[in-house]
Amino acid sequence: MMQIARHEKKRVLYTRDLCKSFRAGNSEQQVLKSLDLEIYKGDFTVIMGNSGSGKSTLLYALSGMDRPSAGEITYETSDGSVTMISGFDNDRLALFRRDHVGFVFQQNYLNDSMSALDNIMVVGLLRHHNRRQLSARAKDLLKRVEINKGDWNKFPTQMSGGMQQRVAVVRGVINSPEVLYADEPTGALNSQNTENVLDILSDLNAEGQSIVMVTHTLAAAERGSRIIYLSDGVICDEVELGPYAGSYKDESNPEFERAGERHRRLKAFLQNMGW
Repeated sequence: MMQIARHEKKRVLYTRDLCKSFRAGNSEQQVLKSLDLEIYKGDFTVIMGNSGSGKSTLLYALSGMDRPSAGEITYETSDGSVTMISGFDNDRLALFRRDHVGFVFQQNYLNDSMSALDNIMVVGLLRHHNRRQLSARAKDLLKRVEINKGDWNKFPTQMSGGMQQRVAVVRGVINSPEVLYADEPTGALNSQNTENVLDILSDLNAEGQSIVMVTHTLAAAERGSRIIYLSDGVICDEVELGPYAGSYKDESNPEFERAGERHRRLKAFLQNMGW
């Protein structure tokens, strides 16, 4: 697949002079410092950095889960509207998240009293009124993440950790979000379930879903088309890798050579960042 030049991509959101501070007693800690960032439609953007660099704080601000202390966050949504969310109150932020944003957390936060299907439906019904159409979409998505019909009515306590997180991914995309945010989505999973969830995210991105993911692992970062490195609340640098090319370890992979080149570029970039 030919990589689209950066200037030809459509912007989905941007920030200007974004700041976030937290007060502890009489002192104030500035976590994000006058940060300018653009996120583009169809990218799989990965945010990396050492602990305390501001990765998750940035993700929560971009998604409207938290409000910045200063600066602007502006979305250019698919309906053609331009919306600055940084000045929204909590109610308007909640409505914006419902209509434009999906989120996958490290802990899946499924409701233990609801089945897999109902955990997804309850989020979809906040926006959609046609229950039959919504149910059909939810079931189709569950099949695509390889959760069979016999498991749709299982409760979270009856599911493996990997199945729970796959349900959480479906919940995150049920409303067809402009951007799917993922905060360490594989941090609580074993290696096989990690690979499964990353495969799902890669497939969604290949279909056009814009994704912004925070991670601290090389395996997860490999899935990104664009890697941004954060340190002390500022962007140090970034690297463009192009679309995911499959495993660089699998010689049967038809894109084995490109996958290897992506891997080498990513490692060199991270080493240069002191990772």
